[in-house]
Amino acid sequence: MPLPLPVSTTSQAATAAAQGSLYQFFAPGGLLSKTHPAYEFRRGQLLMAEAVEQALKDKQHLVVEAGTGTGKTLAYLLPVIRSGKRVIISTGTKTLQEQLFYKDVPFLAQHIGELKVCYMKGRNNYLCRKKLYDLTDQPILNGLEEIEQYRAIAEWEKTTQTGDRSELVTIGDNSQLWHKLDARAENCLGQKCQQFERCFITEMHRKASESDIIIVNHHLFFADLAIKMAAEDAPDAGILPDCGAVIFDEAHELEDVAGSYFGVGVSTARIEELVRDLESAIQRNKLAAASLVAAGTNLRERASHFFSLLPPGEGRFAFNHRQAFLEENGEEYDSLMRALTRIGSEIQAIKDKPDDLFTLVRRLEEVKTALAFVMENEDRNTVFWIERRAFGPRPQNGGRAGSEFSAHGSRARATQGRGFSGRQHVFLQATPIDVSQILKEYLFARLETAVLTSATLAVSGGFDYVRRRLGVDHGRELVVPSHFKYEEQAMLYIPPDLPDPRLPAFAPNAAERIRRLLEITRGRAFCLFTSYAQMHEIHDRLLGELEYPVLIQGQAPKNALLEEFRSTPHAVLFATASFWQGVDVQGEQLSCVIIDRLPFAVPNDPVVAARIKAIDLSGGNAFFEYQVPSAVITLKQGFGRLIRSLHDRGLLALMDNRVLKKQYGRVFLESLPNYRRTTQLSDVEKFFGG
Repeated sequence: MPLPLPVSTTSQAATAAAQGSLYQFFAPGGLLSKTHPAYEFRRGQLLMAEAVEQALKDKQHLVVEAGTGTGKTLAYLLPVIRSGKRVIISTGTKTLQEQLFYKDVPFLAQHIGELKVCYMKGRNNYLCRKKLYDLTDQPILNGLEEIEQYRAIAEWEKTTQTGDRSELVTIGDNSQLWHKLDARAENCLGQKCQQFERCFITEMHRKASESDIIIVNHHLFFADLAIKMAAEDAPDAGILPDCGAVIFDEAHELEDVAGSYFGVGVSTARIEELVRDLESAIQRNKLAAASLVAAGTNLRERASHFFSLLPPGEGRFAFNHRQAFLEENGEEYDSLMRALTRIGSEIQAIKDKPDDLFTLVRRLEEVKTALAFVMENEDRNTVFWIERRAFGPRPQNGGRAGSEFSAHGSRARATQGRGFSGRQHVFLQATPIDVSQILKEYLFARLETAVLTSATLAVSGGFDYVRRRLGVDHGRELVVPSHFKYEEQAMLYIPPDLPDPRLPAFAPNAAERIRRLLEITRGRAFCLFTSYAQMHEIHDRLLGELEYPVLIQGQAPKNALLEEFRSTPHAVLFATASFWQGVDVQGEQLSCVIIDRLPFAVPNDPVVAARIKAIDLSGGNAFFEYQVPSAVITLKQGFGRLIRSLHDRGLLALMDNRVLKKQYGRVFLESLPNYRRTTQLSDVEKFFGG
């Protein structure tokens, strides 16, 4: 996509253009009211902007919940621009990144002055010119599809200014060829590369160093932070420049994203890719290295044998008895480590070796270090686990296995395993149990200002949970009053008579009640589930009972399903975790959101189980300190799909009446917006004019 902004003026010019009070900008009769086509005065937006500006001025952290409709992006962008500081804005979704870069920032630039802004993605989103040129000289393409894709990429490379794959609308997300050509760090030669000056990563880095606002996502931010931590803040480490402040939008995702990048992992997929890259380098450089080829084959065999010996299990599960495993299989472990060492020795023995072999030596050492950590380390703040993840043809109907939610509603990916071809990658993982101390030391203690914001951060009106989980000891807090009139726009229905969701009788009774609700709302609904199994069971029970068009996750890619839902009158969409957040459907087309049960994280997920155990062993109460608050935030995310504007109106239904009967239910109800509540179907009928 072309850059929508000129990047020529200094931050001082923009700051000067934005003189005056925030009230003069946001208030009725102010600049925003005269220039924004959808302007409405939002008191919460002004309160948030004033809080962000004060935090930047006082060099303090700020935690702020700003519900849908607040206009929070402008509420933090304007103070950021006025501060004159370089600021990184980190978001949870690509959609919000694009909204900021292509809509909100250009709007402000149009009215207060041009801005230096850049939009950064992970390296795998960008083309590596060296890889493309190497493939031109040594074409290794599989089938007509890859040949056509290669031709398209080669032509595009001649004209693109960014190298961003999003410009390639004809290359799908599952392209195997792109994986061979992207700019991931594993094979990067850095300044030794002949294409270094023309490299898209080099250009992105240069733009970031010259920009006042850098828009990234959480994955890139924490990947960069992990690299800097490992390099002990070496000057050239990482890709993000130093900054005066960071805005974390959609901050409810931070714990899980940070944990994934502060962890360590090694897998059959990683080793197989290393061997393939070794074989390609030998072929590309025309090396007469029979012993090196043999060493690669040996590594592939040793790895396959070692990973086949790991304890059996489906999906993700804890690796609790590593010492006993090593006592029984120590010889196979040592053989794998020797196979990794052998390749490094073979490469070192080559005279006048090409530069791309040096990167392989570095990768070999990284794999050895990771494998040793996962197998031998005894860090008490680390949970060690195994995941078997199927690959190959996608399952029919998106898979039917197991429960989908792990911590904070993130998906336990391996639960989709049934229905695949049977091929699996095996992952050995080590994940921090508690990231709060890491974040406190390496992030919050080193930042002048961090602003954490989301529509869903508060539990029972407070931030104790998010502060404790993320290590934010000091800073200000703000819950922004909602712009929406929830008591008029939304009704929350909780059936008092359904069985406990953990009982077999729940599914048939819930299916019947959902059918009745969909009749009242005339479809126009999201039915959101906490597991694939539950989604498919309810869907199958209702398939012949509903007179409305029915869509189900897995039939098509997410964006295609959403587009079909928007364009199909009275449609009903059955979906799981990926549709609980970051989805925006405004208007009558979505008039009902039904959730099957309280979205507690799967207690036997290894990371969740380790967090629960750690809290309980420290004398806390994991259920009330971790499990309930986590589920509250996920529930708020799911219900947040319904009311997206002042004109939206509709029904929220929670089929799980434990929220009425259990002590902890009060926490959920206190944390939700002020919806009109009922336990009577007759009230739902009246709400829809029945």
